Amino acid sequence: MNIRGIRQSLLSLLLEMGQESHPNEFVGLIREQDGIMEEFNLLPGTIGRENSASLLYDMMPLDTHLAGSAHSHPNGVLRPSDADVRFFPRTGRYHLIIGFPYRENDWRCFTADGEPCTLDVIP
Repeated sequence: MNIRGIRQSLLSLLLEMGQESHPNEFVGLIREQDGIMEEFNLLPGTIGRENSASLLYDMMPLDTHLAGSAHSHPNGVLRPSDADVRFFPRTGRYHLIIGFPYRENDWRCFTADGEPCTLDVIP
């Protein structure tokens, strides 16, 4: 699966979710269509706290369009923690971190091994 970009409407939703859940984190899965991240899914049993968020792996869909995950960092740090790097490979190949104060450029994408990668924002 080669991801070329993220839909602007999805990115806007994720930034709003960061604002709405602040000071707690949120986490969920991202689905792609034709190489574009298009959809965000919250799983049943997901828990958001001030310093972490968790989901139930048993609730993950068996889905060939699962691109990865998105979660927030209310502290504004736009790089993965050690816990994030352990989490990433379990939920896909591409992972977004959405950071405080949740403005247009307050996000980054990482590969499953925690390396930064670039995504185009698609209107």
